[in-house]
Amino acid sequence: MDVFYNKTGVGDVLILPVNDGDRLNFTYETYGDIVKITNEEEGTLLGYNIFNASAHFNLADHGKIRLTEALLSQIKDLFQQQSLDDSLDFDLSPKFVVGYVKEKGAHENADKLSVCHVDVGDETLQIVCGAPNIDQGQFVVVAKPGAVMPSGMKIKDAELRGVPSSGMICSAKELNLPDAPKEKGILVLEGNYQPGDVYEF
Repeated sequence: MDVFYNKTGVGDVLILPVNDGDRLNFTYETYGDIVKITNEEEGTLLGYNIFNASAHFNLADHGKIRLTEALLSQIKDLFQQQSLDDSLDFDLSPKFVVGYVKEKGAHENADKLSVCHVDVGDETLQIVCGAPNIDQGQFVVVAKPGAVMPSGMKIKDAELRGVPSSGMICSAKELNLPDAPKEKGILVLEGNYQPGDVYEF
């Protein structure tokens, strides 16, 4: 999970996005420096803005910041101080990991899609992939459900042409890597990898 902090561009505000939703139709509640934002019609929690962030946290980084256990603990302490009892049980497990393609099969409803079973260390995910170069036995980069791509797209469990798919096998272009090839195709990793390794980019 990522949070966002840009003191120069936005101000001294730590932004914690929680759920997607209509951010033009919202309501908010204030608890000291914490602003809780919800969708007005559905009541869905959209996220929190924490003002005067530099007074509460030591934020050395700017822009997109990975939410760590240490920072989350500080945020929970601030919530408690401001009498905001919301549960902050966020999944902080890595969302971009190395996967090993154990099986590749044909999609029953689409000639150009493959159904892959990918070992990501702690589980095996079924992922529908349209890349022409996907094959069994490859080490690849998997964006697990909950991952936010460099483009801003959030990865979710989905169905593609009627087949469940959990996550996405990524191309270099989708990861916004420098010198990414223009040809369509997923990034095939070379070197010493294990399923579940965190992929840093």
